[in-house]
Amino acid sequence: MENRVEVRHLFKPLDGKLMELLESLTPADWNKQTVAKAWKVKDVVSHLLDGNIRALSIQRDKYFGDLAPANNNYHDLVDWLNKLNADWVNATKRISPDILLLLHKTTGRLASAYYESLNPNDTAIFSVGWAGEQESLNWMHLAREYTEKWHHQQQIREATGRDGIMTREFFYPFIDTFFKGLPHTFKNTGAPVNTLIKITITSGIGGNWYLKKIKDGWHLLKDADTDSFAATVKIPPDIAWKLFSKSIRPDDVKTRVEITGNATLAGQVLQMVSVMA
Repeated sequence: MENRVEVRHLFKPLDGKLMELLESLTPADWNKQTVAKAWKVKDVVSHLLDGNIRALSIQRDKYFGDLAPANNNYHDLVDWLNKLNADWVNATKRISPDILLLLHKTTGRLASAYYESLNPNDTAIFSVGWAGEQESLNWMHLAREYTEKWHHQQQIREATGRDGIMTREFFYPFIDTFFKGLPHTFKNTGAPVNTLIKITITSGIGGNWYLKKIKDGWHLLKDADTDSFAATVKIPPDIAWKLFSKSIRPDDVKTRVEITGNATLAGQVLQMVSVMA
């Protein structure tokens, strides 16, 4: 059975957390460097605003001001998105923090209401490319949108030393969605049928995921009926969100990740990138 991630009810409270966070920032906080090397806090706030505006304009209102590459090549699409993101962030450097906050207050609630209105079983306007999907249902599209909002807010929180969303309520749906990209990450990785890999995100806000080799590829499971694994990987949550969003890379976290068994299979887990990057 398909393991869905339900997030529609989380957009409003996550946006509420963001508003509390932004209202608490000092002038110095807005200029602090984030783990996204090209962006400071203000840049990430601008990017989150762009996400709200794009959701309302493109998804809700069906207004496509900029068209994606016609050939639909993944790398061309990533390049196009990166340019869109950079253009927006550069243009919004002239906008003050107070105006950014005002715009977030307006667009955040509207975007959350739009997300809540979608039927999770309908076909999504965009597929989730990093999960290898050519067509996605809305539940997966919404889960992907949630991960964007979660990990960019966490970038701000880490940069400014503020807790708030590294909780079971907010973190688990984020990381559960990210693991939807694991079978696609292994698409070119060979192994005998029934090979099983166990991945653990440690602490009470994490959990276990299992990747099983089947005849036609790999399948992600939430449970396993054996304790025999070809490889196991344990990752702390404060490492996992940065690793799988490509803010840090596997070589940066060798001393924080625990691996047993087949090092090649375990290493491939660390290569997963669950964002368009």
